[in-house]
Amino acid sequence: MLLELAQWLAKDIRAFNVFNYITLRAVLACLTALVISFVIGPAMIRKLTAYKIGQAVRDDGPQSHLIKAGTPTMGGALILVSITITTLLWADLENRFVWIVVWVTLAFGAIGWIDDYRKVVKRDPKGLSARAKFSWQSVIGVAAACYIAFSTDLPAQTAFIVPFFKQIAYPLGAFGFVVMTYLVIVGSSNAVNLTDGLDGLAIMPTVMVGGALGVFAYVAGNAVFSKYLGFPYIPGAGELAVICGAIAGAGLAFLWFNAYPAEVFMGDVGALALGAALGTVAVIVRQEIVLFIMGGVFVIETLSVMLQVASFKLTGKRIFRMAPLHHHYELKGWKENQVVVRFWIITMMLVLVGLSSLKLR
Repeated sequence: MLLELAQWLAKDIRAFNVFNYITLRAVLACLTALVISFVIGPAMIRKLTAYKIGQAVRDDGPQSHLIKAGTPTMGGALILVSITITTLLWADLENRFVWIVVWVTLAFGAIGWIDDYRKVVKRDPKGLSARAKFSWQSVIGVAAACYIAFSTDLPAQTAFIVPFFKQIAYPLGAFGFVVMTYLVIVGSSNAVNLTDGLDGLAIMPTVMVGGALGVFAYVAGNAVFSKYLGFPYIPGAGELAVICGAIAGAGLAFLWFNAYPAEVFMGDVGALALGAALGTVAVIVRQEIVLFIMGGVFVIETLSVMLQVASFKLTGKRIFRMAPLHHHYELKGWKENQVVVRFWIITMMLVLVGLSSLKLR
């Protein structure tokens, strides 16, 4: 909306042409989302507290978590509101990539909202059943994958790109691309959700990965930079840098309230949505492997759950003291803050590795 206003004003006042620059709008989106979250955050937390929408804590989890019982959850709604408003303000609303990312984010957020609502308001410990949750995720993931696949014009936009190698790219075809896109979106959504178990643990890696994906989006959408760096040129992908800026800003503001000791938890409404958003952006800019690298903490957390379940079913023994992995280190004696900050440090290093693939090819 503000972009259209600036373009209209630029007809008479040339200074408004500056808002055509994606980099400026990405920065402004980050700041706008930050301000929106800071403004409405306290009121939303008070409402959640008044409605007694409190977090339930596992009895078999670390005993230090028992004090968290009753802390307001579903705070991810704050993130989604900030991202949506900011995107509508600063992004090019005629861009199809913007709308598919917004749609996927809100759709996965709706799934998480229903799950959280049933758990904390209706007091149903099962929430949305695993089968129902996965089914709806699959429907949305396949729909998004089909839309992205059949709205592309160039074969390079659906090729599987291997980072650090300039000439290695595998054409997937429509079916292969749809399958891979579905797996990335649904997988990243659940991976972030599994990681969201400690104060601030999931949101900061999301901010860092989202910000880095914004750089890749800008490069992919710029004909000059993409050619120079050996990336496929994807017209319109640069606008996703604005959404990534909004994710970073909203995430940083949420961390203000979610840092230890947390005033509010993200809940599935935030974790599922943010993971899906990262997966969708990564697919559009053709950086699935880079997302896998930069989101290494999310990947390891997910693998720890899969290995734990498989080991217990096959052998009756557990590999970790508790899964996901962050609980294993808590039970080994690490303090919650130590686990969180160390996982942040690991993510920062992995994001730098991912960003190095821009030039090391």
